[in-house]
Amino acid sequence: MSPGSPHPGGNIETPDLLIVALHGSWDRRRMNTELRVRAAYPILLALGALDAAGYSLIAPTLPTIAGRTGVGPAAIGLLVAAFPAGIVVGFPLAGRSVRSRGTRPVLLASLALLALGSLGFVAGDSFSVLMVCRFIMGLGSGGLWIGVTFNTLERWPGLEYLCMSRVFAAYSVGGMVGPALGALGGIRAPFAAYLVLVILAVPLTITMPATAGRPFESDRSALRLPGFWAASAGILFAVLALGILEGVLPLHFASRLGQAEIGALYVGISLVVAAAAAAAARYAPVAVVVGSIALVTLGLGIAGATGTPAAWVAALALAGIGAGFGNTGSTGLLLEAVPSARIVTAMVVWSEIGIIGYLLGPLAGGAVTQTLGFAWLVLVPAAAGGVVLAVIAHARRTPA
Repeated sequence: MSPGSPHPGGNIETPDLLIVALHGSWDRRRMNTELRVRAAYPILLALGALDAAGYSLIAPTLPTIAGRTGVGPAAIGLLVAAFPAGIVVGFPLAGRSVRSRGTRPVLLASLALLALGSLGFVAGDSFSVLMVCRFIMGLGSGGLWIGVTFNTLERWPGLEYLCMSRVFAAYSVGGMVGPALGALGGIRAPFAAYLVLVILAVPLTITMPATAGRPFESDRSALRLPGFWAASAGILFAVLALGILEGVLPLHFASRLGQAEIGALYVGISLVVAAAAAAAARYAPVAVVVGSIALVTLGLGIAGATGTPAAWVAALALAGIGAGFGNTGSTGLLLEAVPSARIVTAMVVWSEIGIIGYLLGPLAGGAVTQTLGFAWLVLVPAAAGGVVLAVIAHARRTPA
């Protein structure tokens, strides 16, 4: 058959078939690329949720860990604090890697650290081993936060506040996954289930298309801006509240609730935090942060002073709304103060200050409750909230 003769199956000649085939192949490649680009945001949100699940996974297991190892509230506070200690170290390491290598290697390395730390909880049984493994998980969490944040800022310039509010909402959704896994019972089963999720996240991360490589600069002068410190005070308070919720109050709730019931309670709290974080983007950041302080202080005060599950549910709903508001509002203050193209140093330091709250919350809350009782837990958010209000007031009076 000559090249120009009709095709036996129809009226399309052979050269036309080649053109159609090539065109169809190009369309398929373009469609696959578009689907991968569209999938990037859900994947980033899923990674954020996975990160948050690593935070809250520990909460329902704390009474079991305390019972098996024979340690008290102060030691449990140290165990919870090992995670944010690792995060504080992980933030600057990941920040430097983002500038030199991009976000994908940071995300993959962070998932590897989370897997290693989780494996330690599955195989280890001594308190010292659990402390080390929790620190390793913190390193991975710090890198995952930096990778997700800068990947989001790279992909959607001009929509940073809206997109980051959704990232915080995803983190809150992950806060539901963690307690749900913790409700499986014991210590090994929850962390084994989390390990499986981390492994499944690796191929998703690999399939994300590369970003356009938006340049980010390290500008230390941003750290002198009053708005930066207002934003930092706000995030410290919001994360301190989460540290108290997850690192102190489970021991109080264990007097009336079992591990599965505590897990279910924290699933509900995380749903409230997620909804509040998403809704907060509609309002002025400074008003959202001030409202966060009031709600968190009231909610944690009631939770510590009461002893019935019904009162705990109402109190934690207030605290959850406040925590969600604080996360999003403080992000808004940061983006108002620092242009996103110069935000690397500011974002890393802001994140480190915030995670210090997750370290201070369990330490201060554990010390207060062990010394004075849970009824006095309100002293911690009340004191921290007063400091935040003073910093915000100073920033509003000081010219940028």
